[in-house]
Amino acid sequence: MTLHFVQKIVFCLLFVAVAPNGVLGLGDDDFERAPINYHTSLSHDPVAKLLERLQTGAETLEADASGSYLRSLLKSLKVPESSQCLVFSKTSLQIPYISPQTPRAIYFNDSVYVGAVIGSSVMELVAVDPQLGCVFYTLEKEAKDFRIIRDRGQCLSCHATSRTERVPGVVVRSIYSDKSGRPRSGSSTYITDHRSPFEQRWGGWYVTGDHGTMRHLGNAFAIDRDDPQRVDIESGANQSRLPASVASDIHLATTSDIVALMVLEHQTRMHNLITRANYEARQAAHLDQSMNEALRRAKDHVSESTGRRIASVGDALIAGLFFAEEFKLESPIKGSSGFAEVFSARGPFDSKGRSFCQLDLKKHMFRFPCSYMILSEHFDGLPASVMKYVKDELTKILTMQEPPPKGSRLSSEDCVSILEMLRELKPGWLEQVAIQESK
Repeated sequence: MTLHFVQKIVFCLLFVAVAPNGVLGLGDDDFERAPINYHTSLSHDPVAKLLERLQTGAETLEADASGSYLRSLLKSLKVPESSQCLVFSKTSLQIPYISPQTPRAIYFNDSVYVGAVIGSSVMELVAVDPQLGCVFYTLEKEAKDFRIIRDRGQCLSCHATSRTERVPGVVVRSIYSDKSGRPRSGSSTYITDHRSPFEQRWGGWYVTGDHGTMRHLGNAFAIDRDDPQRVDIESGANQSRLPASVASDIHLATTSDIVALMVLEHQTRMHNLITRANYEARQAAHLDQSMNEALRRAKDHVSESTGRRIASVGDALIAGLFFAEEFKLESPIKGSSGFAEVFSARGPFDSKGRSFCQLDLKKHMFRFPCSYMILSEHFDGLPASVMKYVKDELTKILTMQEPPPKGSRLSSEDCVSILEMLRELKPGWLEQVAIQESK
C-alpha cells in the first residue's frame, strides 16, 4: 500500500496570513513562537508513531467490506469500540454529513480521539503529545488508498480558544439543537466537564444508559423557535437504546454510553489543564532566560512573575486532578455498552487491587478522587519547574499539612489511599513522603 504523506495548508483568515514578501505565515498565537513552536515542532503522539510504522511497512491499515478503515484504525491505536459516543449537532468540520439520523461517532482512549461520520471520506483524529498537547490530523480515504495529514491551522479556530484554556485542546460541547442538528439561535451553549450540572450536559448528543431522577439535554430537540431553550427533557431520559431513526448498522456499536461521555468530559478538561501548565512553565522560563541575559543576571535566576505563573497553572491542575467542584450524583449511573467494565478493569492496580480507573457511579464518578491522568505520559511530560510545584503542593495536601482545593471531597482516608497508590503506581515520584495514618 502506498501512502502519501503531505501537509495540508488551509487558508483560514483568522489563522493564516500572507506576509508582504508573499510567504504564508501561521497565526500569531503565542504557542506558535519559541519555545513551543507548535506547528513546526515534530510530534511524538500516537498518530505520529502510527505514521512511522505505516511508512516503514511495520504495520498496515485494512479497509472493511464497506471500504472504511475505522475498525482497523481503532485497533492500531488501542481505542476501545465501547467508548463510542454519538453527537448529532452540526458543530464540527463534518457539518454537511452530520444529522440526527447520521450522528458523528467519537471514540477515545487516554491519548487519542477519533471522529467518524457516515458518508464522509474523512476521519478526524486528535492525538496527545507530551510536549505539544493535542495534535490534529485527518485520515482521508482515496480511491484505493488513504492518507493521514497533520492539520496546519484550520482546527485551531475552534480548538485553541478560551474554551480550551487557550491552548490546542479538546472540549465536549452541549447545545440546544433543532431537529436537523443546527444550534438554535439565541440559545446558550455549554462546555461540560466533571463540574457541570447534569441539566447542562449533552445537548446535541445521544445518551444511552440509566441515570435515575437526574435529567440532561441529550436525546432531545429544541423545537420552539420562540423559546429556543425549551426541551422535553423527560423524553430523552434513561434511554437504553438509540432512536429508531438512527440505523442500527451504521456504527460499530448501538450505544452512546453515558459513562463514556462522563469520562470523556473529565479527560478533555485534564488534557487542556496539563497542556496549559506545560506551555506556561516553558514560556515563563524562556522569558526569564532572555531577561537574565539582558540584565546580566545569573542564568538560573527565577523571577517572581515566573513563580506566580507556575503557581497559577499548578493550582488549577491540582484542582482538576482532585475533582474540585465535582458535580455530586443524585442517582446511580449505569452504562449501556460495557465501557464502564472495560475502563475499570484496565488498571494499573496496586498490591491492594486499587486503581485510579475504578469507577463509583453512585455518588461520584470515580472511587478515588484523584484523576487517572496523573499516570499519563502527558502529565509526565510537564517541565521540571511546574512538576516540582505540583508534587510539593500535592504532597502537602495528601499528608494533610494543607487543606485540599476548594470543593474537593478528599477525606483523610482518601489521602492515605492515594499516597499509597501513587507510591506503587508511580514509582519514585513520592518515594520520600511519609504517609500519615488517618485519625
